[in-house]
Amino acid sequence: MHIGEIKTEKPSITLIEFDAHGVTETRFDSLEASRLHQPTRAKMWLNVYGLHDPAVMAEIGRRFKLHPLVQEDILNTHQRPKSDEYADYLYIVARCFDFDTESSTLNSDQVSIVLGRNFVLTFQEQATGAFEAIRERLRAEHGAMRSHGTDYLAYALLDTLVDRYFVMLDNLGDMTEDLEDLALSNPNPALLAEINRVKHEALMLRRAVWPLREVLNTLSRADSSFFTADTRLYLRDIYDHTVHVLESLESVRDSLADLLDIYLSSVSNRLNTEVRILTVLTTLFMPATLIAGIFGMNFRVMPLLEEQNGFVIAMGMMAVAATLMAAAFWRRNWLKTR
Repeated sequence: MHIGEIKTEKPSITLIEFDAHGVTETRFDSLEASRLHQPTRAKMWLNVYGLHDPAVMAEIGRRFKLHPLVQEDILNTHQRPKSDEYADYLYIVARCFDFDTESSTLNSDQVSIVLGRNFVLTFQEQATGAFEAIRERLRAEHGAMRSHGTDYLAYALLDTLVDRYFVMLDNLGDMTEDLEDLALSNPNPALLAEINRVKHEALMLRRAVWPLREVLNTLSRADSSFFTADTRLYLRDIYDHTVHVLESLESVRDSLADLLDIYLSSVSNRLNTEVRILTVLTTLFMPATLIAGIFGMNFRVMPLLEEQNGFVIAMGMMAVAATLMAAAFWRRNWLKTR
């Protein structure tokens, strides 16, 4: 049973068969057509887009003798990156990330890789174009990838996924810099929500890279018969790349944490400025309140009480006091917001 979001309307099955002498590509429109196909070359790469049709997985599992637990993990698209070794094949789970420029969000898809002696199976939730460069390398007339084994193809697939992580890191870094500028110039609740969203996406990327690093470390050091000694050297290179991604990701997370401190400091500074302005305005009216309170006392004999221009004199005293205080506040920069 498929567990996850349906991202492809109809499953698509593509087979690439290759050897040192050439490459053959076949697209299957139905399961019946796939049953009639006979291999033409020594090595093959079968790719499936769309995992919501259990019949497709059942047919592939029957042809390549996949364990029911492997089929279950492929159909459950919320798997943690891992690797499981069986007698005839090696099962690897990884995550493929894509950046949506319109919404500035990271999209994650599960990629399942099954590496056999002479075949590689890849299962993806939808067509992302992530592996198109590898197909072009296989199609190249003088491409060196054809002469390598299927283990090298599996390495190339993993290397492509890790390289995309660097692109996601660059996008997260750009968003962090933009948010930092907004935090200094215009802190608001919407900005706080955006900071938390970017933090969540950085955490999502870390959850994909951290276990993949352990998978690559195991594959590059274990005595697995599915990877040759030469290919393990390339796997160590991917492992170094994942370490670099994690270190850069920690730097982004620290920047986001500092960004929250900047946001809170900006909000606190703005609040202090607003309170200061209100305090100054209140202080400016205090002399007027004092003068009005004095002349409002119920005594029979008071200065200026019988004066014809008493009201004008009192208002003038209020205005002069407020003006003198405002001038003093201005000289001390208490009326400036920046």
